Amino acid sequence: MDALNRKPADLSSDRSSDHDGDPTTRPTVPPARPETDAGARRSPAATPAGGDTDVIVVGAGPTGLLLAGDLAEAGIAVTLLERRDDTTSNLSRALAVHARSLEQLDARGLADELIAGGHRLPGLQVFGDGMLPAGRLHSRFPFVLITPQYEVERLLLRRARQAGVTFRYGAEVRGLTQDADGVTVRFRAAGGGAGEAAGDVGSLRAGYVVGTDGARSSVRAAIGLPFPGKAVVRSVVLADVRLDRAPDSPFAVRAARDAFALVGSFGDGWYRVLGWNRHAQAPDDAPASLDEVREVTRLSFGTDFGMHDARWISRFHSDERQAPAYRVGRVFVAGDAAHVHSPAGGQGMNVGLQDAANLSWKLAAVVRGHSPDRLLDSYQEERHPVGNAVLRSSGALIRLALLRGAPARALRRLGGRLLTRLPSLSRRAIGGVSGVDVAYPAGPGAHRLVGRRAPDLRLAGGGRLYELLRQGTFVLVTPAGEIPQEALREAATDRVVTACWASGRRTALLVRPDGYVAWATDATAAGERAAALRSALARWTGAGSDPTDASPTSAPSTPSISSTSSA
Repeated sequence: MDALNRKPADLSSDRSSDHDGDPTTRPTVPPARPETDAGARRSPAATPAGGDTDVIVVGAGPTGLLLAGDLAEAGIAVTLLERRDDTTSNLSRALAVHARSLEQLDARGLADELIAGGHRLPGLQVFGDGMLPAGRLHSRFPFVLITPQYEVERLLLRRARQAGVTFRYGAEVRGLTQDADGVTVRFRAAGGGAGEAAGDVGSLRAGYVVGTDGARSSVRAAIGLPFPGKAVVRSVVLADVRLDRAPDSPFAVRAARDAFALVGSFGDGWYRVLGWNRHAQAPDDAPASLDEVREVTRLSFGTDFGMHDARWISRFHSDERQAPAYRVGRVFVAGDAAHVHSPAGGQGMNVGLQDAANLSWKLAAVVRGHSPDRLLDSYQEERHPVGNAVLRSSGALIRLALLRGAPARALRRLGGRLLTRLPSLSRRAIGGVSGVDVAYPAGPGAHRLVGRRAPDLRLAGGGRLYELLRQGTFVLVTPAGEIPQEALREAATDRVVTACWASGRRTALLVRPDGYVAWATDATAAGERAAALRSALARWTGAGSDPTDASPTSAPSTPSISSTSSA
């Protein structure tokens, strides 16, 4: 089943009102804003006695930072390896933060701060006059936030450091070996550590490793995972510039016969320009110039808006690739290390953040001994179809942009108008692009809400669901006055928190730490509801069960790929 096309959950009535290629010029990150405490945090994790760390995360982009921060806040010892030094910016192509990613950031107390420095768009423009209105989303964030990737990274980096993540910069992974008990990662150091010289080869051992190190992932290569696919479009130029004249829209897309361009406002006088010119193809390592960016913008829009003062220009190519497995033994891949696709729709960074949110709570539950190792197989079952769907949808958008003939371009304009004027079609499209409609397999006989995203439910006392999710636990939502204390006695308080509906709704829900419904019932008989809840708590949180028992998911086994290898 297409994970992006399932019918949205019927909880809306209770709602609250990194791609492939190296840049020619690396961006300079603006000075960080003053550090502020994002809220009460759990104590930093202690290094385990039996190894160097519990989990090694490789790659300090948005995906890796969110994952590492989640694990550390759950009390897991995490070491993050990053091949860059701590003064070099990460690639910063991402510009759009969609509603589902904002919800995940809200569950970590970061969304409001990010939004305060960004620019809200009422929807996502498609080619021609088409618009996908985000206002139709059943979300606390019915808009597309335009903000540079480095702002997302800044907040996630601060959170990870506060949570106690150990950072090793200048550490380039050179290979790994795994066995039944753990994984040993070898890396080349840049020097600077105690007794460490540049070029030294070090090693770390952990229970699990997650590669979030981009399209050219060293972790993916080390475990022998193929990355099949192809280049969709080459020689895409990208720049951050000033404009003398603003476009009609803060996020504008235009396609001509042999070119297309996107111009997006950061809201502070700077604009992100992305463009492709069929007649100006060059290899990725060829320098890109401001004149080239001006030309592709003129071809697409009929004007370059008086473009000047570029602070960053790069060239890259866009691939469509996906790893066949996201897990090999004790090693995982996420974000661009698992899937890359065209920049159309601005989904790349967002899908990576959501990969991390899906994996982090499962990995924490297994490391802490609450759940069986097979729970980790559900990461592949749930996220691989989502990555595949994004490849298809973003690929369709970029192929529309490349249409040449006049009849084909006229059909593209018509399609854009239909998306705008047919509410059901536009709602489905923006629901998929934003991630709000992503749903996971529920299994036979499950309640209709299981596997679906839980919106930000209003709770008794004036609270919100996503505020409770900041504790990193499951949330049990029940009718007012009907919290089943007896069934909850076996559940540790660090695994489940409880709340009641603000409305008169009778459904009971168990919401996972990533904001998806794990279990639900409409049963009204107290005994029946309590028995069902007790079973669900044992299945999902490990309360009252042996973590070596059967898995809480019926996920298929990970495809057979060699699980012990080195680069």
